Amino acid sequence: MKAYFIKNIGILGLLLFLFSACEKDEDRIIARAEGVAASLAASENTLILQKENAEEEAISFTWNKADFGFNAALTNTLQFAVAGTNFASPREVVLPANTLSREYSVINFNALLLAMNLPTGTNSEVQVRLKSEIANSEAIAPVYSNAVNLTVNPYPLISFMYVPGAYQGWNPATADSLISPTSNGIYSGVISFPAGSTEFKITPAKSWDNAYGDAGGGAVSTAAGDNLKVPAAGTYRLTLNTNDNTFTADRYSWGVIGDATPGGWDTDTDMAYNNGTQTWSVTVNLVPGSIKFRLNDDWGTNYGGSNGNLANAGDNISVASAGTYKITFSLVTNTYTLERQ
Repeated sequence: MKAYFIKNIGILGLLLFLFSACEKDEDRIIARAEGVAASLAASENTLILQKENAEEEAISFTWNKADFGFNAALTNTLQFAVAGTNFASPREVVLPANTLSREYSVINFNALLLAMNLPTGTNSEVQVRLKSEIANSEAIAPVYSNAVNLTVNPYPLISFMYVPGAYQGWNPATADSLISPTSNGIYSGVISFPAGSTEFKITPAKSWDNAYGDAGGGAVSTAAGDNLKVPAAGTYRLTLNTNDNTFTADRYSWGVIGDATPGGWDTDTDMAYNNGTQTWSVTVNLVPGSIKFRLNDDWGTNYGGSNGNLANAGDNISVASAGTYKITFSLVTNTYTLERQ
């Protein structure tokens, strides 16, 4: 009994010691069930962005540190959303640790707004807030700052990616390009691949300094060594999304068909695509009759028209006399031409 009593006194003393030690202010750690959010401020609330001021500062955001009741490692993220969407699908910018401000140049803030698919040349209402959360913790919910309201007016900005591959000798300097009309991170272009030359990569510049390769499952990465490729020879529309690093290649070929063409109404005469002018063209011998344009040798998508103007599923286009013609077709301007050679 004596030994048992002394043993338990020892355990009780140890517990009293630990409890006393934890009561010291410098050792007390108390996590609030809900953190106290930071307060966010912006240097501007109305921005009409202009290309000629691209390198100047457009806006800066400042905030204080969110408080979760103890000195925790925090992850801060700026969230941008169209006003009225309640941040349902925000554009997020993860910030470096321990920073309390973020500045944007005109060109960088313009690119962020374009990535939100905002229209150019007109005002849009945007909200910004700061999301703060304890790093690597799922037990405590993140907190959100006040929302800052902005009126923004971005300018259009075209950007390019390049597609060096076997089809053109693996030379980035002369490769065809993919275009993003608003620099929103989505690039698209049409390229023809001959038999045996269906592999390629995508580069942000006309060099091999960085290149997107095949990361598998429709994903791409600048760290992936494998070449991208299309399944077979032909003309494809390539689409690269740098927002989520995904890539697609869809068969995409326009041709001219009709009783004025060599193939009649049964066989398309394929057209070639020019990425620079974004037009399709072919030089072909025609006889009196009619023509139309159709996608991927199928009547599901076809265009007719009159007087040089295209119409979806429109009337046949008349050819009055025989001869050699250069035919052009543009869905950018919704026009066509027939020029006697």
